[in-house]
Amino acid sequence: MTCEAGSQSLAPGAPGISPTWSSSDKDFVTSALGIGRVWATIGHGALNEVYWPSTGEPRLRDLTFYLVAKDESGNWLDLKRERRYRLEQPDPACPLTTVVHEGEKDGVPYRLDLEFLPDTDRDVLLIRYSVDGPWTVVAIMAPRLDGEGVDMTAWIENGALMAAGPSTSPTICLRSRDGFAQASVGFAGTSDGWQDLNHHGRVTWSYARADHGNVALTGALTAAEGVLALAFGESPTAAQTLARSAHATRFEDARDRFRTQWTNWNAGLAGFDAGPSLKTGKQVSKELTAKVRELAIRSATVLKAHEDRSYPGALVASLSTPWGSSTNTLGGYHLVWPRDTVLTAFAFIALGLPDDAVRILGHLVATQCPDGHWTQNAYPSGEPFWTGIQLDEAGFPILLAAKMREEGIALPHGTTDMVRRATTFIARNGPSSQQDRWEENPGINPFTLSVAIAALVAAEPWLDADAAAEALDLADDWCFRIEEWCWVDHSRWTEATGATGHYIRISPDGGRKTGDVSLGNRNGETIAVADLVSMEFSYLTRLGLRAPNDPHMIETLKVVDHVLATATPSGTIYHRYNEDGYGEYADGAPYDGAGIGRGWPFLVGERGHLALDQGEAADPFLATMTACASSGGLLPEQVWDTDPIAERGLFPGRPSGSAMPLLWTHAEFIKLLTARRDGRPAERLACVAERYAKSRPPSASRWRDGAPLASLPHGRDLVIEDTRPFTLHFGLGGWGAPQDRAARQGAFGLWRVHLSADETAGHDAVVFTRAHGDAWEGVNHRVTFEQEDRNGRG
Repeated sequence: MTCEAGSQSLAPGAPGISPTWSSSDKDFVTSALGIGRVWATIGHGALNEVYWPSTGEPRLRDLTFYLVAKDESGNWLDLKRERRYRLEQPDPACPLTTVVHEGEKDGVPYRLDLEFLPDTDRDVLLIRYSVDGPWTVVAIMAPRLDGEGVDMTAWIENGALMAAGPSTSPTICLRSRDGFAQASVGFAGTSDGWQDLNHHGRVTWSYARADHGNVALTGALTAAEGVLALAFGESPTAAQTLARSAHATRFEDARDRFRTQWTNWNAGLAGFDAGPSLKTGKQVSKELTAKVRELAIRSATVLKAHEDRSYPGALVASLSTPWGSSTNTLGGYHLVWPRDTVLTAFAFIALGLPDDAVRILGHLVATQCPDGHWTQNAYPSGEPFWTGIQLDEAGFPILLAAKMREEGIALPHGTTDMVRRATTFIARNGPSSQQDRWEENPGINPFTLSVAIAALVAAEPWLDADAAAEALDLADDWCFRIEEWCWVDHSRWTEATGATGHYIRISPDGGRKTGDVSLGNRNGETIAVADLVSMEFSYLTRLGLRAPNDPHMIETLKVVDHVLATATPSGTIYHRYNEDGYGEYADGAPYDGAGIGRGWPFLVGERGHLALDQGEAADPFLATMTACASSGGLLPEQVWDTDPIAERGLFPGRPSGSAMPLLWTHAEFIKLLTARRDGRPAERLACVAERYAKSRPPSASRWRDGAPLASLPHGRDLVIEDTRPFTLHFGLGGWGAPQDRAARQGAFGLWRVHLSADETAGHDAVVFTRAHGDAWEGVNHRVTFEQEDRNGRG
């Protein structure tokens, strides 16, 4: 549609185009450490999503800047599309940056400086701007105050640009210290400022109000330099008050307070210098050493900047929405995943920042479900978003508590109850998990299993004697059976690499290693269970369950390096698993529920940890991760891994359209660097590593529905267990002399029938079925007794 210039009325074109979020290809994130509750992200030289009053609530899609010629030529520049800018951030320990847009249009030079400063004392983002050349600065703001962006109202009040959701709470206010020369509100895609510029080459519209739609607000700035205040409040009056009071403070004073708070926090960082030189078979430049150290400092800052202040200790996975410019999904990655949060806490501990880890554990204590698990993810408030169950997310908080105990860090009140409930959940529900760490498949996988085993061991100090003994025996059983569930001797990859076997990504249906498994994000495609490989096995060594030189680890690495590794200009990167579908299509089109999985820099860190454990240098892996970072020091979830597609901004070894930053990646980078310093992974617990450093006495082997036992190792007891009372009807050697035995309740509320090795001696098998009350399960089970000792672990 065409809108007439100079209109003084309600904006036409309601409700506007369908809203999306902004691109997740971000350059920078920032937040203050005071009471101000604003988190800002910067991408393509513009302000992207801004979050308030919590990291789980994006309230702004973007605030973009344009230059309009002061003459009558009609020249104007969309700086976000020009993309001729650089970031100036002199101090990696302080998330303060100036974006410099510089170039020329039709021979006329321009320069626009934008400095983004979260107010330490208010829910305000300050933006200092200055322009050189014969240009007027125009700002266009796209709020998202109703969650979906389809029912907002925008208006002009007291010279400020205002917007609110369906009610007046919450409200956003954009105020210029020197006022706007002209202002207008409208609907995105129909009567917004970009449409005005595109039609007229300058701001001509002056619509006073836009009701019930996807709104956009436009302001042409009066002065060549000044300060904008982007304020958030529970009402229009509150937002305007905050904007005015922020403008009453000198920008330089606000900047000094911001810097002081960050300087004080960074002063607590433990040393993690990359060393006098990095060695990758040859001497590497001091410049690279400096880059690694600088990225470590920036990574620590990124982790801290993600902590919520409405809900201290809550850290969202990323202040971004993957492929956000093509989707309107509400969740994005601005949610708290217990796994990502705990791995960040381990990084904080490695950096010598125990207080940050204490707050994280305290938030986990507060958000645990009554049965002991945590929801798949949740808003920082603790309100669940996705409710899937991942067994590792029940185990990681136990590992964090145990790490803090080993380090002598005071634990939050409620830790004992938290550990006991989480242990109970693992004991009752493992070793199979409803979801793996990629949230796609049920079954038993090495990563989740490693965390569960380590958690059962680590929980011992908080358990009573009976529960502790049972947890340790259960851990020993699961540890002994890792290869039974997760190792194959033959697959297409053993033929291709000459490996004698390898760990698989997942064994569905209680340990089945034959048949097919579904592939996530591939429209129903499947792959043979034995052919699906991943880096999941790396935590067997990380947590101390298997030695780095264990033949199973060595052989699997042959396969992983053959199947998952891809060379890029940034270095060798690794994929989640073969045939992954979570990533852009071959032509670079964004992921939309299907696609092609790309390389993950954090998996480079996992591979680097394995190399370090095996006595190799971690330096090449640190260098690769460093090369994957954005210009502002952000590490992405994925990088592009094939030929460049310049028109989509996709270049090999550089960030793709997935989440950026990803806390998991930043934490992994820090932990690899500190593992290089300390000689051991941050997650490894002494109690776990010492327990499995040598063979242990045989544990009882358990049969349960989620993990049935096909054969019983020689000399071991057999425990048949259930979460419900049952009667076991069984026969040794066959049904010739059947017996009935009522289950007894033991630790963790599990019901068990215990058949000792002495009792089963001389028989080749046991057959059995169960009755729950008066109802028989209607199927017979068989466990064969091995007649000789199995070579392996006890």
